Amino acid sequence: MVKVRQDAWSHEDDLLLAETVLRHIREGSTQLNAFEEVGDKLNRTSAACGFRWNAEVREKYDNAIDLAKRQRKEKKRANAVKTTKVSQSVEPIIQNTDEELPSPTMEEPSITMDTVIRYLKQVKRDYYASNQSKLSLEQMQKENTMLKEHVSNLEKKLESTEKQFATVQEDYQVFMQIMDRARKMTVLDDQGSIQSPAFRMDKNGNLQQVANGSNQ
Repeated sequence: MVKVRQDAWSHEDDLLLAETVLRHIREGSTQLNAFEEVGDKLNRTSAACGFRWNAEVREKYDNAIDLAKRQRKEKKRANAVKTTKVSQSVEPIIQNTDEELPSPTMEEPSITMDTVIRYLKQVKRDYYASNQSKLSLEQMQKENTMLKEHVSNLEKKLESTEKQFATVQEDYQVFMQIMDRARKMTVLDDQGSIQSPAFRMDKNGNLQQVANGSNQ
């Protein structure tokens, strides 16, 4: 059985070392800081981490190292452009202000770039918050208008339905009256169909009932 030294580097240790070094390169830090960070995590010395990096790990990450360096340059370039734009946008504000900025003294700190950036960020947040409130108010007004129109349409439909119901009731009353008259006429016709008895006088002068259908 092969014995493994207690201080042997595992694959996970090498991966942690590589990831930490690449991150420090991207962020513009030094490899020494990366070795110290890995040493604290793995309970090793920074020298041991540096030796492992240069002897075993570095050659496997040549392309990743080049990419991390390019990313570091791009990040520096982007920060420089951003700082230039902020300076250009802040300068007119400072020049056009009506109040004079207080001169730096020992008791009162001077205005720094960080202070101006924080102020501009706060103005930006307030601007977006104001726009958001305005949009919310407009949306609520639109919804309120739509609800009013919907209620108005429902009221019109209800009024039309009530008129139709009243018409149906009137038609029903007229129909019942017609049916009642028809029923009464039917009863009268039945009563009129019963013939009254007919009489005639005989030779002696007496009344004699004539049978129905007799011609005598």
